[in-house]
Amino acid sequence: MIKPPPNVFELPLFVFAMMAMEAAIEQAIEEHAREGLPMYVWRDGQVVAVPVEEFRKKSRSKSGSG
Repeated sequence: MIKPPPNVFELPLFVFAMMAMEAAIEQAIEEHAREGLPMYVWRDGQVVAVPVEEFRKKSRSKSGSG
């Protein structure tokens, strides 16, 4: 889980909002993984089911821990 910095309430609003959105996305991915459900996204003009593992791979490569 993303740990907020100690001065989180002193950050600009857009930074605080991005941190909150990233935490919500991480939580949604974990909930779908626990239930064994895909995530649904809009791609190339249509809704497609994407396995949660695809999101986890992207998240690991972005954070450098994978």
